[in-house]
Amino acid sequence: MMWRNIASFSKVAAASAARTRGSRRWLSTAIPGPCIVHKRGSDILHDPWFNKDTGFPLTERDRLGLRGLLPPRIISFEQQYDRFIESFRSLERNTKGQPDNVVSLAKWRILNRLHDRNETLYYRVLIDNIKDFAPIIYTPTVGLVCQNYSGLYRRPRGMYFSAKDKGEMMSMIYNWPAHQVDMIVITDGSRILGLGDLGVQGIGIPIGKLDMYVAAAGINPQRVLPIMLDVGTNNQKLLQNPLYLGLRQPRLEGEEYLEIIDEFMEAAFTRWPKAVVQFEDFQAKWAFETLERYRKRFCMFNDDVQGTAGVALAGLLGTVRAQGRPLSDFVNQKIVVVGAGSAGLGVTKMAVQAVARMAGISFAEATKNFYLIDKDGLVTTERTKLDPAAVPFAKNPAEIREGASIVEVVRTVRPHVLLGLSGVGGIFHEEVLKAMRESDSCKPAIFAMSNPTLNAECTAADAFKHAGENIVFGSGSPFENVELENGNVGHVNQANNMYLFPGIGLGTLLSGARIVTDGMLLAAAECLASYMTDEEVQKGILYPSINNIRHITAEVGAAVLRAAISDDIVEGHGDVGPRDLSHMSKEETVDYITRNMWFPIYSPLVHEK
Repeated sequence: MMWRNIASFSKVAAASAARTRGSRRWLSTAIPGPCIVHKRGSDILHDPWFNKDTGFPLTERDRLGLRGLLPPRIISFEQQYDRFIESFRSLERNTKGQPDNVVSLAKWRILNRLHDRNETLYYRVLIDNIKDFAPIIYTPTVGLVCQNYSGLYRRPRGMYFSAKDKGEMMSMIYNWPAHQVDMIVITDGSRILGLGDLGVQGIGIPIGKLDMYVAAAGINPQRVLPIMLDVGTNNQKLLQNPLYLGLRQPRLEGEEYLEIIDEFMEAAFTRWPKAVVQFEDFQAKWAFETLERYRKRFCMFNDDVQGTAGVALAGLLGTVRAQGRPLSDFVNQKIVVVGAGSAGLGVTKMAVQAVARMAGISFAEATKNFYLIDKDGLVTTERTKLDPAAVPFAKNPAEIREGASIVEVVRTVRPHVLLGLSGVGGIFHEEVLKAMRESDSCKPAIFAMSNPTLNAECTAADAFKHAGENIVFGSGSPFENVELENGNVGHVNQANNMYLFPGIGLGTLLSGARIVTDGMLLAAAECLASYMTDEEVQKGILYPSINNIRHITAEVGAAVLRAAISDDIVEGHGDVGPRDLSHMSKEETVDYITRNMWFPIYSPLVHEK
């Protein structure tokens, strides 16, 4: 049971912190074995996986027919790295003072050009500078990229399966050149972040997520596959845009829609039966429907429903610690959740499950202190046409009236936590935040978790200004820490899924788990919650620095693997069988996860016809 180990939070966190000190990388950078290639000359230079730009040594230039195709000087990997970083810093200096959107897209373009040309250098730059570059290749800039993707498109990346491909997917899947795929991220573009239906332009999300898998989890980039399922779009602006690259038709619905998803899943797992599939940015009704449809048949999970829930649960547990209360007090926390989409309902469900497990009560009893608000206000049993997934959280209108506003609910309930996953920017306005001053908590928490930044329910500065300086603040997108009038720092906790989904995916892959269970997800959340020391949590710091993302992922991945063993669903990975995994200690499991992380260095290339 995940809750038996909660008392050892401080010991585990301290050990984790000690292991990270002074460690920049987790893998040996010894010269790897040769890589066999079946191409020569300019074909090598045009392949971003094998291309080393001016880094090819003379022996390789001779072997691969590159003499004369490159300038004569050989530039080392380190020199190439420094040259790119200087180009990036120069771009930052030259775009100073320009609009944020312009600067963000310019940064994305320079990184994307490197990605298109030299993947090894790209991922090394990304890993070593993850704190600076994650907001560019992931949230919040990825949302801007998706909005403009048809105009930004230069070369294909990933695969596209459309409604027009029905009946052909089993053969299409073999068009992908990689013989082995470990991780697939799939979207239908119906709910991209908080931006709505972006159709085929949503492919930017799987691409960005898989970049994070490579950087954070060390998944080999030759074994990842971004997937766009284009079933049409209901976005009229896109349908009228001459540059739009997707199907010009309304979205499929009902059985027609599910038949497309079914066909893809069968095709993908027929070719790659050991792959892990992550569903991303599906509108709420399909997020829940597909999760329930496939979670017992395939190795898959939905990051919006389950990943967001895990990160939020870790933050909620951290909030209890920040209050100086024992974690058992989590069962008494009053939590208002604003947003009843896939993320909001996923968070609420996992948090209620945690309360039920801790208190030894039923799920229905555990919903007592949770209040769900959607676009029509507080959800109660008087509501008609309620999403089935929201029914368990509907309150008795005798307690608070149906459709009560956020301000009314906060004033009445005086919650310990106000958590937003609404996708509505600024919905936690001044009146709402000031109402949180009357919270029953000595250190109330406000989580504005919607992405991208413009869709955040409030800013960090507004939260500390209006709700008081003694709050805990978390957000989905990055904000700067806030300097408080008392001279202290108001810490911003980016409650981003990047802390969990790489570890969930990696731990699942290396365990050979047949499915992703609730126990594995809860273990991931518990591990993240235990990562910070008591001293850090007392300062209001709930999540670790992203600079430690590979170590965090190794710890989370190990926790997921051990939970999979407990659930008796592991089949092993490669030469490591289920028995080998079950005999590993916790430290050995972390080491096993770490040793299986890919790290980008140039491999010697050997041509073979």
